[in-house]
Amino acid sequence: MNEFLKSILDGLHTFIPSYGWCVVAFTILVRLCLMPLDYKSRVGMRKMSQLAPKQAALQKKYEKDPEKYQRKLAELYKKEKVSPMSSCWPLLVSMPILLAMFTAMRMMANEQLVQQAFDILLKGEPVLEPFLWIKNLWMPDSPFNAAWPSVDSLRMIESGEWVRMFNQLSPESVALLGEKIGMSLTEASFTGDALKTTIEAISNTMIALPEYAVQTAQRNGWTINLLIAQWTVSTHWNGLFLLPLLSAASQYLMTVLNPTTNAQPAPTKDGQQQPNTGAFMKWFFPIFSLMLCSSYNAAFAAYWVTSNLIAMAQNTLINKYLDHKDAVAAANPEQV
Repeated sequence: MNEFLKSILDGLHTFIPSYGWCVVAFTILVRLCLMPLDYKSRVGMRKMSQLAPKQAALQKKYEKDPEKYQRKLAELYKKEKVSPMSSCWPLLVSMPILLAMFTAMRMMANEQLVQQAFDILLKGEPVLEPFLWIKNLWMPDSPFNAAWPSVDSLRMIESGEWVRMFNQLSPESVALLGEKIGMSLTEASFTGDALKTTIEAISNTMIALPEYAVQTAQRNGWTINLLIAQWTVSTHWNGLFLLPLLSAASQYLMTVLNPTTNAQPAPTKDGQQQPNTGAFMKWFFPIFSLMLCSSYNAAFAAYWVTSNLIAMAQNTLINKYLDHKDAVAAANPEQV
């Protein structure tokens, strides 16, 4: 599936010159495909909310007998033709797509970063992929990252991407690249145990280049110390940290504006109320989004933000349509 998604993005790139806008267009297509499931989910959650008073009555009536409460609650759901799982379908479908997009974006970013590293050694500078305020889409949208590929990011790239991009080089470029790093290069140089040695040679040669040192330099005195990390502002920063902030904000708004259900959790066997995890999730996912999008490439962050914004817009429109439908049904009960 990862290769399939990557091929779609590459196909869009034949019509759209910017990979950033390709990601936006692809995200719109995905959200449109998921819209029927989103609609079904909103209908199911609305029915669950309408059953909340009856559920609360059952909960109070059988608070000392949780097993009977669960049995009666299942009978209520069956009678009203409501499935508690109806709200989970969009998540069950979108989560594999999200994970596949994460991998597809990593594959694309790795290929582009390898190509940029080759360009630095062969031509003196890479061809970056700009998008809005971001200088290089394949690096994080952050003032704490340089626009040029970092040595650490190159060391994390797997053998397959190195081999794929190496095979696209001309014999002249292969000879020049080998001369630059001081070793003879073949496809075997990027496989097995030889890969680490080759990457180290490429990294060391890049670091020694004056222009690379200038482009990846950090500002003295512009360091932020956190409990688990230390961030230093780059002289030639790649982004403004807007996509990570937008990812966290949009994730929070999705939780606040589109709550899953108003129903209360069932009591435990000893009659005590189970803790509601809604408050925890309301803050966990925004923080998770912020951390992921601040450390990952901007292409994936753009997908995450665009997906959240479209999902909020879709849910708002669906809710307005269902409100209108309920108002018409209330005004004309005989027709219903």
